[in-house]
Amino acid sequence: MDLISIFFYGFPFFYLLYFIWKIVDRKRHQNCYILDYECHKPTDDRMLSTRFSGEIIRRNKHLGLNEYKFLLKAIVSSGIGEQTYAPKMVFYGREACPTYEDGIEEMEEFFHDSIDKVLKRNKISPSEIDVLVVNISMLACMPSLAARIINYYKMREDIKVYNITGMGCSASLISINIIESIFKNEKNKVALMVTSESLSPNWYTGNHRSMILANCLFRSGGCAILLTNKIALKNKAMFKLKRLVRTHHGAKEEAYNSCVQREDDQGNIGFHLDKTLPKAATRALVDNLKQIAPLILPVRELLRFAIALFMKKMNWGSTKGGGPRPVINFKTGVDHICLHTGGKAVIDGVGANLNLTEYDLEPARMTLHRFGNTSASSLWYVLGYMEAKKRLKKGDKVLMISFGAGFKCNSCLWEVLRDLGDEMCGERLH
Repeated sequence: MDLISIFFYGFPFFYLLYFIWKIVDRKRHQNCYILDYECHKPTDDRMLSTRFSGEIIRRNKHLGLNEYKFLLKAIVSSGIGEQTYAPKMVFYGREACPTYEDGIEEMEEFFHDSIDKVLKRNKISPSEIDVLVVNISMLACMPSLAARIINYYKMREDIKVYNITGMGCSASLISINIIESIFKNEKNKVALMVTSESLSPNWYTGNHRSMILANCLFRSGGCAILLTNKIALKNKAMFKLKRLVRTHHGAKEEAYNSCVQREDDQGNIGFHLDKTLPKAATRALVDNLKQIAPLILPVRELLRFAIALFMKKMNWGSTKGGGPRPVINFKTGVDHICLHTGGKAVIDGVGANLNLTEYDLEPARMTLHRFGNTSASSLWYVLGYMEAKKRLKKGDKVLMISFGAGFKCNSCLWEVLRDLGDEMCGERLH
């Protein structure tokens, strides 16, 4: 066979191999990995004990005896412990008249602490960051908080920047979704995600019960996360993103109004938590899990649940009654459940809906006790607890579930890439 014949017959074959290689290579570069994360721990002088919480309540001149008793009862039964953190202006007695600078100072303290540590630990220069995503829901400034980070760390001019506000406690997974989308289209990128909440300008000083509750639950905190799609850094990565699903019920009035920032009758701005919130959260959770379950659970579990559901419907009209409601077993495809610490009722509700054990719920309960509800960053404190307890082993699957105003429920599945919980964990989580 001459060279022309070899080229004529061989070219399509080699072109096909090249085409397949390009597809495989592209998919390899589309993965989203977590390199490292740093959870912020404010200084000890910012700890908010139950006793000091009582003093703060007494300073509020708008509260009567009934509201005072209600708040103390809410704090005691909230599941929050004695070592959570509050903004500085609360300790200065200025919660009734916070300044713009209070909010900025609270955020910059967190930025400089967590970002410094995560970059230094991974020997990554700020100039190596290709993507920056910042989510702080209740503080918008000009220039943006993302711009402040870029200015402080002197990042590159061509960095891709996203500054997200108003997305509530589920903003972390929205930020992950943005980074994942960028990674699918661009190779060899390093992203920095910064997530927290600004409590200083949003401390409620009125007497409306549905708005006072936010003061009992929300606490200072934050997390900085390094992500990449660089193949060269894969062996250093901690987690690999497998699936991510977002559900938004904003079109439903009841869900939309269940969790909203507004003014009370006296003009005090606060965060209204409606009595319909548990119902809105349950509906959003169910719809979200309906989407992600087929993507992460084995076929045998999906088939078992479908048969059980069918039998339940067939037996509903019989004289024997319908029996217990079938529950899908997420533990067949998931090793750990990482829940947003929205409050004791949220943790209990998700646990009941998913038939989780106390072992499954322990990380969320202990994070709520130690740090309170740190909004969008709470998921990473829960993950840090799992790591500190050496629960996370290579190959394990971690399901993150978060809720947020809107009303939203977002979830994602991570694969653990190496055994975690070594000496670095103590440094990461202080």
